[in-house]
Amino acid sequence: QVQLVESGGGLVQAGGSLRLSCKASGGALSTYCMGWFRQAPGKEREFVAAVSWRWIGAKTDFADSVKGRFTISRNDTKNTVALQMNNLKPEDTAIYYCAAAHSRWNPRKIDEYDSWGQGTQVTVSS
Repeated sequence: QVQLVESGGGLVQAGGSLRLSCKASGGALSTYCMGWFRQAPGKEREFVAAVSWRWIGAKTDFADSVKGRFTISRNDTKNTVALQMNNLKPEDTAIYYCAAAHSRWNPRKIDEYDSWGQGTQVTVSS
């Protein structure tokens, strides 16, 4: 399984932006669909965004709550995937996790993901 490390979290004011990055090692990112999930205190982990393998067109999917504000991109050469978050809101505050799915493009199903990073904290102040 590929190992994933997230970076780029931090504290930002509402309306600001952050760019999260996920670096993969121990495997080729190109063989994985990549997703971002988040978990706020007292809540279940939820889907945020995902991007499919490039060979099927690098399709993307976004949760309704982030559509139009977040974008996801992958760089298979650098083995990284990024989540650009704009116009952040206090309700975006959570730990953000990067995840990799090897087998199927079923982006919102948490069980499809084989590997997970440790997470990076994003805090949005009002």
